[in-house]
Amino acid sequence: MKKILIINGHPDKESFNFALADAYINGVSNTAAKVSHINLIDLNFSLNLKFGYRKRTEMEPDLLDALKKIREADHIVWVFPMWWYGYPALMKGFIDRVFLPGIAFEYVEGKAFPKKLFKGKTARIIITADTPQWYDYLFMKRPAINQFKKGTLEFCGISPVKVTYIAPIKTSTAEFRKKWLDRVYKLGKKLS
Repeated sequence: MKKILIINGHPDKESFNFALADAYINGVSNTAAKVSHINLIDLNFSLNLKFGYRKRTEMEPDLLDALKKIREADHIVWVFPMWWYGYPALMKGFIDRVFLPGIAFEYVEGKAFPKKLFKGKTARIIITADTPQWYDYLFMKRPAINQFKKGTLEFCGISPVKVTYIAPIKTSTAEFRKKWLDRVYKLGKKLS
């Protein structure tokens, strides 16, 4: 049985990101897959990697539980907004605290690149923004997507990583949002 994990990186429970995550969960619930989810705003943890990689900062119970879910998952869906061409501090803090050497990757002496410890997992990024996709792609060169997809997920062995870019949100209509909720529901139903 395929195990799906949805991680919501938006700090506002009334955001469209929460509706998108619910739509995906509802889609998966119509399959034989097992689904679990993490709303980062519900976790109790320090956002700061206090000692960097010099010394391990002990993980709080919520982070240990999240790590267990990540390790058990076959497919991880990340739902988050793009703010200032990056992702929210809450999500960045979570990644800093959980995607650590010895957990997500492992340094190999004499090698330029580390061993990828999350191989065998796939992912989908569902990112919302106010920036039109063409501008993010042509002028900004997709910084949030590149950082997260290539610099985090693929760096740790998660592949393939598919991206769903939804914009603009700020000026969107109810019809636009319903269309995207239906699409994300279908992604969940396809376990994609």
